[in-house]
Amino acid sequence: MRIGIGVGGTVGQSAGLEGHIREIEAAERDGFDSVWVPHIRGWDALTVIALAGARTNRIEMMTGVVPVYTRHPVLMAQQALTTQAATVRNGAGARRGRLALGIGLAHPETVVGWWGLSYERPARYMREYLAVLLPLLAGKPVTFKGEIHRASASLDLAGVPAPAVLLAALAPKMLDLAGAVADGTLTWMVGPRALETHIWPHISTAAQRAGRPAPRVCVALPVCVTDDAASARAVIAERFKRYGQLVNYRRVLDIGGAAGPADVAIVGTERDVEKQIRGLASAGATEFLAAVTPVGPDPAASETRTRTLMKTLTVRR
Repeated sequence: MRIGIGVGGTVGQSAGLEGHIREIEAAERDGFDSVWVPHIRGWDALTVIALAGARTNRIEMMTGVVPVYTRHPVLMAQQALTTQAATVRNGAGARRGRLALGIGLAHPETVVGWWGLSYERPARYMREYLAVLLPLLAGKPVTFKGEIHRASASLDLAGVPAPAVLLAALAPKMLDLAGAVADGTLTWMVGPRALETHIWPHISTAAQRAGRPAPRVCVALPVCVTDDAASARAVIAERFKRYGQLVNYRRVLDIGGAAGPADVAIVGTERDVEKQIRGLASAGATEFLAAVTPVGPDPAASETRTRTLMKTLTVRR
């Protein structure tokens, strides 16, 4: 299982734009396979990745995740390919880009409450969105007329390799799209039970029926290495409580029998945490993305302890 790490914080703290780029550089030095760049209220994730592309050589960089409602699919393709071009390095005789484009529908609370847009029939919206986006990413012109999206467009960005496209998919229809049309999914707040009984069966079946390769299943969760798991989970419950209230996350937490985010967080001693992460692989995860979550009176020491274990796991996998 590939091991990645989140950058820029997961609870709204900002390390600054330069700080984000330095975190990505550090993740590459530390041997991580990928970094996950959040896209919530802070920096634009695609811009951060484009800037980091010139200062890194190997590491894959994922957006986690860019909402589709705020970008027309033609403009999303244009920006994503521009970002991809900034990450291209020559490897094994071939040009290789390092962007994984994570996109999602966000939440009705966000789409309606923040942006004043409609959240009606979201799976249909994403299906049509991908019908425009994916050909353009592959360097093909597109003519499409759907119920929501209409486009007749092409992009003059020849030679840029298409990035992987990962959907933030939790509901069955979105998981079907992630397996049958996209390259996989990037999840948040999905524990092992929901992963094994819900996420993996839907997405893998969809990929098989469509004759596509096995999908990527990138699982992101809060992680804390500590000797006081109960106290750490109490902190995580408070810090991430919003995710237990958003309807889309609430549904998948219920599927997994979790009362809230603390129940799916990866917490405990080094041995405990490693066991829990390996359990995710057994449940269907192909990649684990650590949202390092320091706790206790010395957050820096807590972060270092957790990050050290994650670095070790990149070697042991």
